[in-house]
Amino acid sequence: MALTDLNIAEARNQLTKGDISAVDLVEAHISALDATRALNCFITETVEQALIHAKASDERRFHGEIGLMEGIPIGMKDLFCTEGILTTAASHILDGFTPPYESTVSQNLLAAGAVVLGKSNLDEFAMGSSNETSYYGPVVNPWQRIDDEGAKLVPGGSSGGSAAAVAARAVMAATGTDTGGSIRQPAAFCGIVGMKPTYGRCSRWGVIAFASSLDQAGPLTRTVRDSAIMLGAMAGYDPKDSTSVDVPVPDYEAAITGDIKGVKIGIPSEYRLDDIPREIEKLWSQGISWLKDAGAEIVDITLPHTKYALPAYYIVAPAEASSNLARYDGVRYGLRVEGDNLQEMYENTRATGFGKEVQRRIMIGSYVLSAGYYDAYYLQAQKVRTCIAEDFKQAWGHIDLVLTPTAPSAAFAVGEKSADPIAMYLNDIFTVPASMAGLPGISVPAGLSDEGLPLGLQLIAKPFDEETLFRGADVLETAAGFDMKPSLAAG
Repeated sequence: MALTDLNIAEARNQLTKGDISAVDLVEAHISALDATRALNCFITETVEQALIHAKASDERRFHGEIGLMEGIPIGMKDLFCTEGILTTAASHILDGFTPPYESTVSQNLLAAGAVVLGKSNLDEFAMGSSNETSYYGPVVNPWQRIDDEGAKLVPGGSSGGSAAAVAARAVMAATGTDTGGSIRQPAAFCGIVGMKPTYGRCSRWGVIAFASSLDQAGPLTRTVRDSAIMLGAMAGYDPKDSTSVDVPVPDYEAAITGDIKGVKIGIPSEYRLDDIPREIEKLWSQGISWLKDAGAEIVDITLPHTKYALPAYYIVAPAEASSNLARYDGVRYGLRVEGDNLQEMYENTRATGFGKEVQRRIMIGSYVLSAGYYDAYYLQAQKVRTCIAEDFKQAWGHIDLVLTPTAPSAAFAVGEKSADPIAMYLNDIFTVPASMAGLPGISVPAGLSDEGLPLGLQLIAKPFDEETLFRGADVLETAAGFDMKPSLAAG
């Protein structure tokens, strides 16, 4: 087996036995990164630094110092600030920004022995569902339609560069951020595992903000076990982040037992949309059967405010974005476009530095926060958000997990939906409710569409019950037996 086909758990075992070194592993993935560069997964590559870190990892292992991610090559979404390394959020407005500090999540991973090969591409400021809004160009999904191999497909977004790089075997895992589905949806499109932890489980300090009450870091991996290993390295309380929750980080990998007998799985009726594609409905039914056969109890539930989640999200998130992005003015860092006065400099910098989708969301957010509209839009959306969280809270009295599709379709072609913002926003219809309620969720690859593209199933759990989430996801993964590899993968 090629080193790039190993998953984290397999690589860890070979590193422990001394069959391979961290340098071997990193060099193999550097070659894979070269082979998949046409996919545009990375904005900045850090291969020279990666080799230095790989050698240091081998040295630590020799002395018995072994972290959770020791020697594992990963990608870092270019939303995480990295000390001394260009950090752009895929936006022109952050040209040349090199942070003098490290985000808590990336620091945790480095401390656990992970080796970063580069900063992965994303939708600008994480605003998008297809990775087409990046100033550095769209990322290409390594999967191709069986009847149209010439069509370039999107990898999903916003963590599309991370998802595509993992699927293409350029890295073994990558970080992502999930605001309304930006880890889970690209994971589904790329045939990998994407996990959004409970809001507050991973620190947001040093992560460039989109919507502060929704953003949450999480892992993108090729297996559920790898996701559990990586989350263990990423998570933890951080006093620098006021939204970080001071709760212990369990041994997530130990929670994977292969047994879900007696676990109650909720099936929400509101997710059965009238226009849901037949293949999505069929896969969902198959997922229910798999879990039932494994000993889980299937329970029909209702989450009545689910239908309001998407419109409420697209009020709350742009409102917070308009506030967060006000700091980009050309004065302190990043791009500056001069004008005849300060006001004109602000206008010129933002007009040039922000892309169309970011400008659109800033305008929406500014509108719903403006005098006369705050009560009618933003305040009402927050009330709806409370109702959504209450729906889930009531459901947890009867169930342990919720099973739904991850996305309403397989990956679509680059340019297919970019002219229609509403069609693009609908990609998040199944993932947004868990985000609005701050719940942990995971997408597991479970089958192929009629066009030969990956489809994912999503599990949602109670707050801070990632252990049960991983237990259920592992059983779902085993039953699905998804082991296909995209045609544009390295090797």
